[in-house]
Amino acid sequence: MKRSLVPSSAGAAVRAVLRPSTDALRAAGIEDSALNAYQNRLDRGVKGWMHLATANGDLLLATSDAHTATADGLHALRQLGADLGGILAKNKLRHVALDAQPAALTVAEGLALNAYRYTKLFGTKAKDQWTLEQLDVVGSDSAEFATWNALMDGVTEARDLINTPVLQLGSLELAARAEQLGAQHGFKCTVLHKAQIEALKMGGLLGVNKGSVDPPVFIVLEYRGEGAPQEHPTVLVGKGVVYDTGGISLKPSNFMEDMKCDMSGAAAVLGTFCAVAAAKLPVNVVGLIPATDNRLNGNALVPGDVITISNGVTVEVLNTDAEGRLILADALHYAKKYQPKLVIDLATLTGAASRAIGPYATVAMGTADRATWDALQASAGMTHERLVEFPFWDDYKELIKSDIADIKNIGGAEAGMITAGKFLEYFIDYPYVHLDIAGPAFLDRPVAYYGKGGTGVGVRLLTHFLTAQSRA
Repeated sequence: MKRSLVPSSAGAAVRAVLRPSTDALRAAGIEDSALNAYQNRLDRGVKGWMHLATANGDLLLATSDAHTATADGLHALRQLGADLGGILAKNKLRHVALDAQPAALTVAEGLALNAYRYTKLFGTKAKDQWTLEQLDVVGSDSAEFATWNALMDGVTEARDLINTPVLQLGSLELAARAEQLGAQHGFKCTVLHKAQIEALKMGGLLGVNKGSVDPPVFIVLEYRGEGAPQEHPTVLVGKGVVYDTGGISLKPSNFMEDMKCDMSGAAAVLGTFCAVAAAKLPVNVVGLIPATDNRLNGNALVPGDVITISNGVTVEVLNTDAEGRLILADALHYAKKYQPKLVIDLATLTGAASRAIGPYATVAMGTADRATWDALQASAGMTHERLVEFPFWDDYKELIKSDIADIKNIGGAEAGMITAGKFLEYFIDYPYVHLDIAGPAFLDRPVAYYGKGGTGVGVRLLTHFLTAQSRA
């Protein structure tokens, strides 16, 4: 989808206009019957889009009393944009000019999120797939548009990565794409390969990788914008399991078919770096992505094995399908070298998180102070990438005690999302936020602005949060 800023929607074959006056419509030559129908909707307080076929092309008119000053207003305006996406798709309209000032970019955001399609792998049926090829946004602030466009590019990149099967996107391909994105958007990307990972004694990443024919990688992203502090960066850690069979603790086939999405945390980190660097935000941020697949062969980890994480903590692996926390452990320990002011990890970590709150929010927990949580919650509200804070009490550590090692990698049937977080706490010594995105990362049905598949959840939240932090 190409997105452009234009001064006017005049002459466009398909126009979408928010809250037009009847006088403006009359001046534009709209027929009396259409004007009467629109006025009738206004009088009855009907919200949403009205689709008219006029002599000058398709015209979509919307009424809404939502405004951009509140989180609820922003959500309603994005949803209005998403509803527009549904109309365009139904009518196979591929180019639209959106006139929705002063809320144009908010409505356009909902439209862009809804109109996203992953079509790269279609062959003979490629020509039959609908895509929104061009979105023209009426406005005049080119700097604001450029920042918004960078954000949409970051979300789109994350969704493309999530939706790409492992046959096309293994660990090495993910690393190569990270390097390409760094060169394109202006952030540094360093890829550590297996020999370097072994030298760092990353036993979690190496252990999960034992069942794979493809080597692991550890991807380090660095960006410091002009005017950003040189020390104590914010570190973003993304789980990069490019495919998860469960290993020896094999998943049932109906729980495996979407496991290309188990690197949604990594995708969110990469998408955030694309957005932040392209917008040249004055922030100091580091990204860490441990990447491998989790498969099974004769050399794979088996339940009962004990591995040693890079900080020396030994882990009894009782379930090889609880692998994400093992590779995150090494990344969280590695983050200490930066003396970070805050570390946020994102991971499709537990089914328990998804079962607890479904696809509507992210499970969150950690050790960060209240001011940090308040700032994150503010960003979560304004982006509608909502967070539900779960307890992080030490009582839960009792559930991951091992008889033969320092800790074990599962804690039983109760509170699985919290015991996973408490496991990760063994590898930190800094303010920390854990985001379990298992629920909203990959959808099996449309929810809010999104269709089926990868959502890129986390990119909009983190970009908003980092932007706000840079202005504080």
